[in-house]
Amino acid sequence: MRVHLGSDHAGLELKEHLLNWLADAGYEAVDHGPFVYDALDDYPVFCLRAAEGVVADEGDGVEALGVVVGGSGNGEQIAANKVIGVRAALVWSEETARLAREHNAANVVSVGGRMHTLEDMTRFVEVFLTTPYSREERHARRIAMLTDYEKSHNLPPLPDSALGRGPAGS
Repeated sequence: MRVHLGSDHAGLELKEHLLNWLADAGYEAVDHGPFVYDALDDYPVFCLRAAEGVVADEGDGVEALGVVVGGSGNGEQIAANKVIGVRAALVWSEETARLAREHNAANVVSVGGRMHTLEDMTRFVEVFLTTPYSREERHARRIAMLTDYEKSHNLPPLPDSALGRGPAGS
């Protein structure tokens, strides 16, 4: 599996660690930067490229996921989610990493380099990379709604229960 990585200065150390860890674990890592420490760098430059790499590989039939890293992971997740076809999840535990893949088919994980230990963050990434999407109907339906909205910008219809009809509104 190919893993695309991007970060900012706050995530540089973790990204470097992950590059080595991924290689040792048999993954093909693609580093989208940064490549040197610059306290004034801008995470969108690197995280957008990592996210684009995931989508391009998926389009070519290559199994790929992405990892974006920053101080909190928030901005990096937001940046990655601007790329059409990306479902980036901010994770802070093994459970959130697992659920991001199982329920949301997330293809990019975001972690906060200043929020957790190196060991914990590595474990979150490991869980994310090794957890398959469940393909359960309810999750597939929800992802299809998001994909449809991404393409059409049309909101999904409200369910009858939200309109005061049906079992929930009875």
